[in-house]
Amino acid sequence: MVGPVRKGSFAERACTAKLVWNAQEISVASDAGQVGIDVLGADLGFGMPVVAFQIDKSGSGSDRTYQIYSLARSPRLLYTIKGASSYRAADTDLDGRIEIWTDDAAAVDGFERIPSADLDFAPIVVFRFKKGRLVDVGPEFQSYYDARIVKLRSQVSEHDLAEFKGSDGRLSATLNRSGEDPHRLVRTKISILEIVWAYIYSGREHEAWSALEAMWPPEDLERIRAAISTVRQRGLLRNLDRPGRPLRRGHQVKIYDAVSTSTIVGYSPLVGAPDSSQSEPPLIQPKSILLRRPPPSPDEPFRSANEVVELVVDAAGKVRSAKIINGTDNPLVEASAGWQFIPAFRNGSPVACRFRLSVWALK
Repeated sequence: MVGPVRKGSFAERACTAKLVWNAQEISVASDAGQVGIDVLGADLGFGMPVVAFQIDKSGSGSDRTYQIYSLARSPRLLYTIKGASSYRAADTDLDGRIEIWTDDAAAVDGFERIPSADLDFAPIVVFRFKKGRLVDVGPEFQSYYDARIVKLRSQVSEHDLAEFKGSDGRLSATLNRSGEDPHRLVRTKISILEIVWAYIYSGREHEAWSALEAMWPPEDLERIRAAISTVRQRGLLRNLDRPGRPLRRGHQVKIYDAVSTSTIVGYSPLVGAPDSSQSEPPLIQPKSILLRRPPPSPDEPFRSANEVVELVVDAAGKVRSAKIINGTDNPLVEASAGWQFIPAFRNGSPVACRFRLSVWALK
């Protein structure tokens, strides 16, 4: 709910959220800048369906809270994670296990006098709940971190690296000068830090320190290594219930196909809720939480016909793939990456599902 909240003699917009179950009411958030639902109905590893809220108290987006409530029997708060700029749950490998992809933005904000807004990306953290216990599973996704490392290394030239290694590492005197060179040194320093973080947060601490030694000014190496370790210890990983370690990958799960067994559900950009004129099949199809259709560009012709999109939605309710069945509306496919659903259910458990969605024409 969004409404005015009085601040002295003025009123400002604020968000509130609550869970209502029979006669019970639980306040989730009040006077918040932003509140959003990331997951509704999925099982994040607690053995029950849950709803997960992202709560941004200030509205700045730099320090959000992730609150997970049970939806079995009367709702109750199961877990809270703090200190990231965003959270996104997804069954990444479609193996039946849901990860929470987040970042250590709050921990590294201001590190070495660098605001998190100047980073290419804050350190990525990957969590999973195992029987209700929070586990670091970043080591399972080393290929994701490796792609980041390759990109970051390509941004650092040999000349810039040599120039940075000849500095004091802190860049204290350099930052007070104007011109292009100080900016390049700062960007080089940021890229090096991000490479080291990518190794550390994917469970490869030895490679992290080797990369740091190869790229950092030798006389400043001991100081920066201790500083990086301290920041990591005070960051999101403090939420862990036990230390993370590489885990066995899950088996590939079935993607249930509702395309040939059920009717196409409909979505209106004005209403936003699917409906069906036929009886419910044994497989309960995904239901929308948030769907946005991009507005047409000025030079785009008006679309008078409905469009059908074939989606694969995972057990966390996130879109994993999309294609247009009767057209080539690429902006619509791109927009679908941000759509959120209550996942499909079969025998009371959330499952991955392929189905078709009819998107009504904009008028």
